[in-house]
Amino acid sequence: MAWKNIEIERRGAVAIVHFDRKGSLNAFSQELVLELTEAGQSFHGDLETQAVVLAGAPEAFSAGIDLRDRTLWETEKMDDLALRERFYRGVRLCRTWEQMPQITVAAMERMAVGAGAAMALACDWRVLGRSAFIYVPEVKIGMNLQWGALPRLISLVGPARAKRITLMCEKMPAEMALDWGLVDELADDGGTVDKALWMAETAAGMPAVTVRMVKEAVNATANALHHTAAYADADQSQLCAGFAEAIAARESFSG
Repeated sequence: MAWKNIEIERRGAVAIVHFDRKGSLNAFSQELVLELTEAGQSFHGDLETQAVVLAGAPEAFSAGIDLRDRTLWETEKMDDLALRERFYRGVRLCRTWEQMPQITVAAMERMAVGAGAAMALACDWRVLGRSAFIYVPEVKIGMNLQWGALPRLISLVGPARAKRITLMCEKMPAEMALDWGLVDELADDGGTVDKALWMAETAAGMPAVTVRMVKEAVNATANALHHTAAYADADQSQLCAGFAEAIAARESFSG
């Protein structure tokens, strides 16, 4: 399958999914969201691949949703059903990756912002560069944290820290992200893919059927109420996006 922004590299039982828009700090365009969803779906029936590394661009894992993507805002000709489908693309993307039977590891260089952080949270493990940061600025631009990311974040760091991350909109340095349990490993800058590969290859070396069963069991337990907590988050985003304060905040937002 040919994609514009994605390449898949195979290393035995491990696959590396590279996504790189070659600009815009690798922000998520609507095109990229759809391509990454297709790429994730391609592994669901794959019995040969046992672990998948998700790697962004060298200059940025992702700067979040691309607010300059004109297709994001060209909604005048959409009916209500089509508009709701648009808002739920990110939810489906992250769910596709979370439910992938293989172990997934996000390799994050430089920054994981907003939707980039949400995408990483849908993976099983996360590796962050030592000079990188995680930043969730949605509230600053009048939006809620969606893509199903909020309950995943709460599961990892607890409610108080999740509130601080989402409501204070601070850039979280790598050491803090590791200390809080938001990431699992740190790597030297430029070395996140190698560290993620080590984790992926270790998992891929275990009995495959057992790994898949244990992953499913852990997710079933840890994520039992996630859908209940986040099933309407895209609807909330659609509502928030039209608030006057949110529109003004997006217009003045500089990162």
